[in-house]
Amino acid sequence: MEDLLLLVHRMPYPPNKGDKIRSWHLLKHLAQRYRVHLATFVDDPDDWQHVPAVQAVCASSRFEPLAPRAARVRSLGAVLRNRSLSYDYYRNAKLQTWVDDAMRQHGIRRIVVFSSPMAQYAEAWPQARRVIDFCDVDSDKWRQYAERKPWPASLVFGYEASRLLRYERQIATSFDASLFVSAPEAELFKTLAPESAARTGWFSNGVDTAFFAPGDFANPHAPGEKALVFCGAMDYWPNIDAVQWFAAEVLPALRARDPAVRFVIVGARPTAEVQALASQPGITVTGTVPDVRAYVAHAALSVAPLRVARGIQNKVLEAMAMARPVLVTPQALEGIEAEVGSELLLAEDAPQWIAAASKALAGPPAALEALGQAARERVLSAYSWDARLAPLDRMIETQAAPASAPAQALWTTA
Repeated sequence: MEDLLLLVHRMPYPPNKGDKIRSWHLLKHLAQRYRVHLATFVDDPDDWQHVPAVQAVCASSRFEPLAPRAARVRSLGAVLRNRSLSYDYYRNAKLQTWVDDAMRQHGIRRIVVFSSPMAQYAEAWPQARRVIDFCDVDSDKWRQYAERKPWPASLVFGYEASRLLRYERQIATSFDASLFVSAPEAELFKTLAPESAARTGWFSNGVDTAFFAPGDFANPHAPGEKALVFCGAMDYWPNIDAVQWFAAEVLPALRARDPAVRFVIVGARPTAEVQALASQPGITVTGTVPDVRAYVAHAALSVAPLRVARGIQNKVLEAMAMARPVLVTPQALEGIEAEVGSELLLAEDAPQWIAAASKALAGPPAALEALGQAARERVLSAYSWDARLAPLDRMIETQAAPASAPAQALWTTA
């Protein structure tokens, strides 16, 4: 097998959050076809115990520790150089040395980059075929943060949005292919970086449908509760914003109609502001749980009230795979192929959420079961990881379209 360098900003295991789910399946897929040399960071001390699991699928690997607080301080130096904070956050001389040595030692001619700040480690190797999986348009995420956060945070986020977009465009211009998690993300990037439209495409996330499946799970909810379950990393601001909005704008009206309704927030590392929600009537904050599937399996509804979102929401696909009825915002639905009304439910503002959730909870249980079964059938037919990742091989091996070529479906796959 040919050698390939894979650069990932966070150790792709365990697959317990969005980016790690995608990068772990990407690593496994590539390891079946190449001798993979992995360079990555470990930003959570608990993840060091999983290093052997990752090493087992790699020909060689390098894991560099990254302390988030120190990295944030170090990244401020980027302002003096007028470049992205994210670039300096992930800048590491030891990792660069390892990459350069691996490239020379193994004669590597293929590089796959996961997340834009890791592209810096491939800049010195333009002779290799380089493909980047941006996953999301991160610069636009920072732009949304700048619009919603008060000063001075808005100033910092606005700075990062502009500098990161400039770097994203630079990467896309020099790399052979730039990939995203969904068609809307790819189309957005084409409008922001039209000079690279011909080499911009996407491949969607999949779902492990054997793991996320209906099963005999012990019910973690209290008897008689109608649990509305939200799952996600609870130190991630879009998730924090979502649960705060739902707790303030939607839940009180639902509980006024039916006191059995309870909002259950499931996810690791809940911030103080998330933990504070547990003091409100009808809200449970679990923190880390042994198995999130038990909470989803016994949910009356799986809810995703995200107001700021990028790419595909794994939490939505996983709940669908478990045959649970799901209620989402348009932001959480982006990039997911599903029929509203027959495979999931959609609501935008608070009145729509209250009406949709109330109707679903008051309706016949058979209707919700049918919705959940249809959701699982959709995931089984369209979201297996094998189906989603198969075209990646062509993207890595096929020569890129010339810069003058019109935007087309060369790098695009459903």
